[in-house]
Amino acid sequence: MICFPNAKINLGLHVTEKRADGFHNIETVFYPVGWNDALEVIEAKSPEPEFNLHVSGLPVTGNTTDNLLYKAFTLIRQIKPLPAMDVYLHKVLPMGAGLGGGSSDAAFFINLVNEQFDLNFPEEERLQIARQLGSDCAFFIKNKPVLATQKGDVFEEINLNLAHLFIAIIYPNVHSNTKEAYSLVKPQRPSHSLPDILTQPVSTWKHELVNDFEKSIFSVYPVVEKTKNDLYDLGALYACMSGSGSAVFGLFEHRPVIETSFPHWIGKLT
Repeated sequence: MICFPNAKINLGLHVTEKRADGFHNIETVFYPVGWNDALEVIEAKSPEPEFNLHVSGLPVTGNTTDNLLYKAFTLIRQIKPLPAMDVYLHKVLPMGAGLGGGSSDAAFFINLVNEQFDLNFPEEERLQIARQLGSDCAFFIKNKPVLATQKGDVFEEINLNLAHLFIAIIYPNVHSNTKEAYSLVKPQRPSHSLPDILTQPVSTWKHELVNDFEKSIFSVYPVVEKTKNDLYDLGALYACMSGSGSAVFGLFEHRPVIETSFPHWIGKLT
């Protein structure tokens, strides 16, 4: 069985406070976009190894045991039996981009094996498994626009439809380290809530919809700020860095023409 894990963007991101457990509370809106990896799971003919990961496309660094797909496999196997499997991941989404590619792969894996092997996990149980893997992993179980709070894993439905807009995402070949990004941000309470801002016309977001990571990431990686400015020069209604970076997206009324050597994707929002 094959599926196509998609990216997400963050519409606004407020880092509101440091938690006692060392994490941060945030407020953001996750919105799915159609830039995809490809993921296939096949039951292995041999019981050894139990989990065999095959990667194509962009390179994936680290050991298999550190990969979120293997960690998801391990968590599921603690609850219900799983057969040995060959997992084929074709990696398209860049890592360290703030697009949630690794988290999406893991969440889609959970949904995929749940269906493929008739595990019958309800959504809430799949969410609980995903929350153990990463703060934004649970979003991809739902994979629809949500207001996310606390560590980014507590969700509230939000009525937001951007299907009339095009999106361009550019990855300026900068790997942004999430831990480093958080260390450079001073938590603070926002003056306006995201739901209030998002009810306004998109053309007003430029001056009000803020990603708290931008200031520090721009100071370390000027090319990220330049990429955002380039999108505005191309006519974006709104442009912003996604998550802790470094990918930058622009929202357009009409399909833009992007001339860049950086990895990028253009499509229609849904």
